[in-house]
Amino acid sequence: MQTIYTDVLVMGAGLAGERAAIEAAQAGFSAICLSLVPSRRSHSSAAMGGMQAAMGNCAKGEGDCPDVHFADTVKGSDWGCDQEVARLFADRAPIEMRQLAFWGVPWNRVVPGKSMYYKGGKQFEKEEKEENRGLITSRDFGGTAKWRTCYVSDGTGHSVLFTVDNVCAKLGVEVHDKTEAIALIQDGHTCFGCVARCLRTGELLVYLAKATVIATGGFGRLYPGTTNAVICDGGGHIAALNTGVVPMGNMEAVQFHPTGIVPTEILVTEGCRGDGGTLLDVNEERFMHVYEPEKQELASRDVVARWMTHHIRQGKGVKSPYGDHLWLDIRHLGEKHITGKLREVYEICTSFLGVNPIHQLIPVRPTQHYSMGGVRTNKDGHAYGLSGLFSVGEASCWDMHGFNRLGGNSLAETVVAGGIVGKKIAEFLQGAEVTFNSSVIDDEVKRQRDRIESLVRCKAGTEYVYKVRRAMQDALHKGANIFRTEQGLSQCVGELQEILARARKVGLKSNGLGVNPELSAALKIEGQVKMALMLAFGALKRTESRGSHNREDYPARNDRDWLSRTLAYWKSEKDDMPTLDYEPATPVFHIPPGDRGYGKSQIITADTPAETKG
Repeated sequence: MQTIYTDVLVMGAGLAGERAAIEAAQAGFSAICLSLVPSRRSHSSAAMGGMQAAMGNCAKGEGDCPDVHFADTVKGSDWGCDQEVARLFADRAPIEMRQLAFWGVPWNRVVPGKSMYYKGGKQFEKEEKEENRGLITSRDFGGTAKWRTCYVSDGTGHSVLFTVDNVCAKLGVEVHDKTEAIALIQDGHTCFGCVARCLRTGELLVYLAKATVIATGGFGRLYPGTTNAVICDGGGHIAALNTGVVPMGNMEAVQFHPTGIVPTEILVTEGCRGDGGTLLDVNEERFMHVYEPEKQELASRDVVARWMTHHIRQGKGVKSPYGDHLWLDIRHLGEKHITGKLREVYEICTSFLGVNPIHQLIPVRPTQHYSMGGVRTNKDGHAYGLSGLFSVGEASCWDMHGFNRLGGNSLAETVVAGGIVGKKIAEFLQGAEVTFNSSVIDDEVKRQRDRIESLVRCKAGTEYVYKVRRAMQDALHKGANIFRTEQGLSQCVGELQEILARARKVGLKSNGLGVNPELSAALKIEGQVKMALMLAFGALKRTESRGSHNREDYPARNDRDWLSRTLAYWKSEKDDMPTLDYEPATPVFHIPPGDRGYGKSQIITADTPAETKG
């Protein structure tokens, strides 16, 4: 069996992982990124709208600064974020955008002169200053006081990922694609790397490293409908939770994007609404201004997704064979704008829907999109529980998003956090001396070989992995969706416990040899159901509504009792339920809890009578 050594091992080769690897390589350390797919096919490439950074270059961004960006981020999180981390992010973001420009990202730029823009379906005029000619420009996104989302038409993730990947190649960062990490090598105190499986041959590989980074993206595929790619299935999270000592943070905080297209669930960017697109109901009438007079279509994503779902519940949805939906209207933006600044939206609609958005409405509805929860780390990106283990990007709970992330903040987080955490990894490596215990390595390899043999020979049972996965997805869809209740969540937890028992009895119908997606799915299914239980059980216990976590039976945000972050552990692999713990949402309040300025919600404070339920 092949053993590969490196200073830094990154599980994932998207923007966050590669950006962290760049910092390590620039400091003189060797770095390897493992990836399920070629690096430029990582899910980062699918991000459309842009990256938030307080540049203040465009007319509608004038007066912007990191303080305003920080305040927007805290409000967007519904005061659930770590404010120290949010401050680090907001301060660093403009520097990172200029770094990306230096590396070659072709940002859209300020063009001086008068031009028209749309807001809420109405046309307005703005004038860009001559002195800002050629500077990085920005577009409007939800929940922000200023226009600050830097963009490359609507292919921002694609452009930035290709650029960052070029820098990795230049610095000698290796990308081992078609390789999946299936378990961490650790002794309960220190992480030494991982056991990986070659997806070409089925061979097991050992990767040893002084520092290991989980950067595998989100876990959207736990839900049946998601904008996430098939590779966003929680593989990195599973490796971490299986250690028994690394907690997941805020797993109940799941974002549903307002505009997934029907029926494919492919995302159309928030840039559509930022550029002036409107949401229409079955009567082709706008409705968001009724619910949110100030922000309208550009309230934060959790708020817009809830009002859309509420409007459909009121009988205002459009009937279709794929369920009720609403309309997104960008026709008034015109052909030049749609085929230029929204060209990917145009291509997606024409290719996957047969809809021409220049002349036709786009069918949309809220769908699972982003995971605020993940591997819990400190502000340096160091994972709780294991020395030498880090996490960055959507895989992590760093935690700058709290219970709702603003559009444009997560794509910016990949490179901003990647740079910050990458520097901390380099500092960690400066004095790191690691002794690799061969018995720990051999034991983990044997454990994984035994798991594979058990699946192939159907020793545990003959449950079919895809049926088990579908049952898990259906349980989450019914019980842990946009609106949640005690009854729905209790039923969801009960069903997931039964599904966990089934997941432990999965066997293969195929032979498990070589390129075998059934084996890959089977190796993850028990861990995926455990993650689903962490999500549903955490949501059941959190008796409040905060950001994307909306309890219809507890509609108030409860700062008195729930200004905290959930930590979910799976302490023994044979346990049937996770262990929950809690920590303060933030060590320091730069901005005390208050009203977000959008979204209608009661807030329970320390002065509210204790018997108040919400």
